[in-house]
Amino acid sequence: MKSFLARSLCSSIKQAQQVNCRRLKWIGRESLRDIDPEMYGLIQKEKKRQIHGLEMIASENFTSRGVLEALGSCLTNKYSEGYPGVRYYGGNEYIDEIESLTQKRALQAFDLNPEEWGVNVQSLSGAPANFAVYTALLEPHGRLMGLDLPDGGHLSHGYATLTKKISATSAFFETMPYKVDPKTGLIDYDFLARTSKLFRPKLIVAGISCYSRNLEYDKFRSICDDVGAILLADMAHVSGLVAAKVVANPFEHSDVVTTTTHKSLRGPRAALIFFRRGIKKKQPTKKGAKDDQVETYDFERRINEAIFPGLQGGPHNNTIAAIGIALKEASSDEFKSYAKQVVNNAKQLVKSLQDKGYVFVSGGTDTHLALLDLRPLGLDGAKTEKVLEAVSVAVNKNTCPGDKSALKPSGIRLGTPALTTRGFREKDIVEVANYVDQAIKLAVEINKSNDNKKSSLVTLKDFKENMKRSEHAKSIQNLKQAIESFAAKYSMPGYDEV
Repeated sequence: MKSFLARSLCSSIKQAQQVNCRRLKWIGRESLRDIDPEMYGLIQKEKKRQIHGLEMIASENFTSRGVLEALGSCLTNKYSEGYPGVRYYGGNEYIDEIESLTQKRALQAFDLNPEEWGVNVQSLSGAPANFAVYTALLEPHGRLMGLDLPDGGHLSHGYATLTKKISATSAFFETMPYKVDPKTGLIDYDFLARTSKLFRPKLIVAGISCYSRNLEYDKFRSICDDVGAILLADMAHVSGLVAAKVVANPFEHSDVVTTTTHKSLRGPRAALIFFRRGIKKKQPTKKGAKDDQVETYDFERRINEAIFPGLQGGPHNNTIAAIGIALKEASSDEFKSYAKQVVNNAKQLVKSLQDKGYVFVSGGTDTHLALLDLRPLGLDGAKTEKVLEAVSVAVNKNTCPGDKSALKPSGIRLGTPALTTRGFREKDIVEVANYVDQAIKLAVEINKSNDNKKSSLVTLKDFKENMKRSEHAKSIQNLKQAIESFAAKYSMPGYDEV
C-alpha cells in the first residue's frame, strides 16, 4: 500500500512539474524579434532613421547605453508608491536606495547644498512637474505669469486664446503672459515688472521652450520680490548646460527649479523638481525680545504631496535609476566638454546661416538652440519642416514674435544637443548648415504656385502636392541621399548600428 501511495505521489509531482514547465515556457524568454516581429521591425526602422538622419530638434538627444539598460531593466516590475522609507508596498529596500542615490546625484550635479535644497525625482515629465508645483504652491485659480507661447514660452506655463484656454495650466489657474520685445526678440522685463504689479501673481515662471538667450534670473528675482511672488525657474531646455556651467544659473535666485531630464541633460524622458529648504530669512522681533523670528521654507512637504498622492501613483523606478545614471554622467569632465561644444555648435550654426542671409530671432544664441525666421523668404514653419523632414533633417516649426497663431508659425527651431552627442564639431556644423540651406531653397521653389498666386497663399495641402512633382521629388530624393550618407558617418551612442 505504501509503495502504491509513494508511486502515485511521485507520479503526481512529476505531472505537476511537467505542467508547470509548460506554463513557464512562454514567460519573457523570447526576444522581441521572435515574439513580435511587427513591432521589432518598426523599432528597427526608427533606429535606422535616427542613425541616417540629422536630429536638430532642440528638445531631443541621444542617451547612453547605460541609461537604455536601466530603462529596460527589472526595475520596471516594481510598484513603490510613496517615498524612501515610507512606502505603501513591501519589497522596496533596494528601490529606496536607488531613489535616494538619484536624489543625491541630482544635488551633486548642480553643486547644491542638501541643507538648502531638496529634490523630487518621481515626476513623469516636465509639464506634469510644473503642474505639480502649481498644485502645491497655488490655491485653485491662483495667479501665475509665464512667457507667452508665441514668444517662446511653453504650454505648461499657461496659454489661452480669446476663445479657449489651451493649456490645463490656464484652465485650472489664472494666467497672464509676459512678452518679448518684437523688435529685439528679447524678454521685455520692464513690461513684466509693470504688468506683475497690476496682476499680482503668486508665482512667476522664468522658463522657455524657444528662447535662445540667457534668462536674467536676477531681474526675475527683483520683480518677484516687488510683488511677493515665488520664482519658479523651468530650466528644462538648458539643465545640462547649467550643470556644466556654460549658461546662466537659475539656482542663485530661484525658489523652485524644474527640469526635464531628456534634453541637454541627455537622460531618460522624465523630470526633476528642486525646491529650497531650511531657513528662509530671519526677521527681527519687537524691541526687547530675546530671539529673532525664524522663517523656513515649506515647499518640500507640499511639493512631495502634490506628486504623491496628489497627482501620481507609483513612480517609474526604471526611469529613476536611468536619471541617476545620466546625472552621474553629467558630473563628468567629458560631459562638461560636451555641453561647451553644444553651445559652440549652436553659435556656428547661426553664423553659417547668417552668412547666407538668414535671419534669426534675437540675432543669435547663447544656448543650444536658435529660432530661424522664415518670413523674409515668404515661407512658414510648417512647409519648411515638411521639406526638411523629407530629406532626413528633423526640426520643428515654431512661432516667432508677432505671430498671430501657433497653428501657422513663421519659424523653425534648430538645436545642436543631439548632433553634438554624435560627435559633431564646428566644421561638421558648417556642412549641416549647407544642407539646411539647400533644403530651404528647395522649399522656396516648391512654394511657388503654377496659377500666379502669391507664395504666401499656397496652402500646406497644395505645398505637399507640389512636393510630389517629378522635378521636386527628384531634388528631394537626391538631397536626402546626400544627407543620409553624411549622417551615417557619425557614431550613435546607446545601441549597435543597423
